[in-house]
Amino acid sequence: MIVSRRLHFFIPEYNQHLPNMKNNAAPARFLLLLLTLSLVGSSAFAQDPSKRERKKNLVVKEWNTKAGSATPFLDNVVTYDEHGRKIEEIEYASYGQKKRTTYSYEGNSTKCKEQVEYDDKNKAVRIKRFEYNDDGTKKIQRNYKPNGKLESTKSFEYSYK
Repeated sequence: MIVSRRLHFFIPEYNQHLPNMKNNAAPARFLLLLLTLSLVGSSAFAQDPSKRERKKNLVVKEWNTKAGSATPFLDNVVTYDEHGRKIEEIEYASYGQKKRTTYSYEGNSTKCKEQVEYDDKNKAVRIKRFEYNDDGTKKIQRNYKPNGKLESTKSFEYSYK
C-alpha cells in the first residue's frame, strides 16, 4: 500500500505504513500545521481595516452626467465623522440642494439616535428618533413634525424562517 507522506502524516492508522517516520511525530506536525494556518489566517484579517475605519472623516461625492451631456453635476454628498459614522447626506438636483439629512449619535454608539430631514430650502421637515433592542436591531422609530408633534410611530418585528 502506498500512502502519501504529505497528506496522511496526521492520521495515526497510516503512520505505521510510512518508513522512517516515528508515530509520535504525527501529532506534533498536525499541531504545527494548525498553528501555522491560524497565524496566517489571523494576520490576513488583521491587515484588512474595518469599514468604519476606512470611513473616518470621509466625504463621498457622487457625480452624475446626463445622457447627451459632457458636463457632470454633483448628485450626492455623504459625510462621515471621526468614528466612521454617517453624519450628513445631501442630495442635489439641477437647481441645487434637493434634500439634506443629518444623523446624530449618543456618545461613541454606532446606532443613530436622531435623524433630521431638511427640504431644498434647508428647513426641517421631519425628525426621526430611534430606539433599539438589546441585540442592536431597531425597535421603534418615532416620526415628528418640526414643531415636535408626534406624526407617526413605526415598530420593527424580526423573525427567522
